[in-house]
Amino acid sequence: MPFKISDVVAPGTLARREQPVLPVPGALVLRPWKAADASAVYEAFQDPVIQRWHARVAESESEALGWIESWRKAWADERDAYWAIADAATDAVVGRAALRQITLPEGQAEVAYWTMPLARGRGVAPRAVQALSRWAFDEVGLHRLELTHATANEASCRVASKTGFAAEGTKRSALLHADGWHDMHLHARIAGDAEVA
Repeated sequence: MPFKISDVVAPGTLARREQPVLPVPGALVLRPWKAADASAVYEAFQDPVIQRWHARVAESESEALGWIESWRKAWADERDAYWAIADAATDAVVGRAALRQITLPEGQAEVAYWTMPLARGRGVAPRAVQALSRWAFDEVGLHRLELTHATANEASCRVASKTGFAAEGTKRSALLHADGWHDMHLHARIAGDAEVA
């Protein structure tokens, strides 16, 4: 049975190109993950703040390397797209930004991010989210980006607000963390929404 509506973004749009390096204001870049980043990923997931808001924990650099390999494969499969947020001069990892649960035919994805402890409070996450969102809308042609976070995660809520992701509601008891079920705020941006300065 044929669909009456064309795909918003054609399958193959990501897989047929190399994952790009995206400039981020403030001397940062979003770049594909490298095997050499395994120690940084392992270090990040030892941080209590990151552990609080993530269901996974890295028990070794070898496990972190496995994650990096799966993140690189996710690009080719057009399921997810993960970038390291890195210092443009030193290439040191200061965080991660991602498009998850990509559905190209529907033109949608979910934005996710974290930052290393030393990068917090400097506007790294908002700048990276803005750069990633701009690329997703302008270069890929996605129509809707969602951003969810535990209602108790006030820092993520600030990032969503600073980057123009409008609050759309609360998903009750939507995600299980180590300390139990969390309500999740749902934010979204639509292609054409005004950017926040």
